[in-house]
Amino acid sequence: MNNTTAGSSSKVRPGSSQPSETSLKRKRGMFQKDLQHMMYGFGDDQNPLPETVALAEDIVVEYVTDMVHKAQDIASKRGKLLTEDFLFLIRKDLPKLNRCTELLSMNEELKQARKAFEVDEEKLASID
Repeated sequence: MNNTTAGSSSKVRPGSSQPSETSLKRKRGMFQKDLQHMMYGFGDDQNPLPETVALAEDIVVEYVTDMVHKAQDIASKRGKLLTEDFLFLIRKDLPKLNRCTELLSMNEELKQARKAFEVDEEKLASID
């Protein structure tokens, strides 16, 4: 009989970049306020149960940690973690991929706008 209680994600592969269980300790409640606001925005009560927020936080942190480990495994061949590694991981989930590319392009536009604004300020300062 196979033991199905231990999933493949809980096993550390030799040579993988996944840390041990003890190094995964984190400060609990770090994202609680943000999650409460997000949950309210998606239709939950304005003050959701603390247990619900804690569960949502655990799920989010586990998902993000898993994605980072997978991206590190992909990037280990190259030696450098890039944004494209995360895009590669979500390539089959089109809504996530589209949202990520949209946010990345908006971030680039904001950088360009800030850069142009700083240049304009420098020109105005040099005129005075």
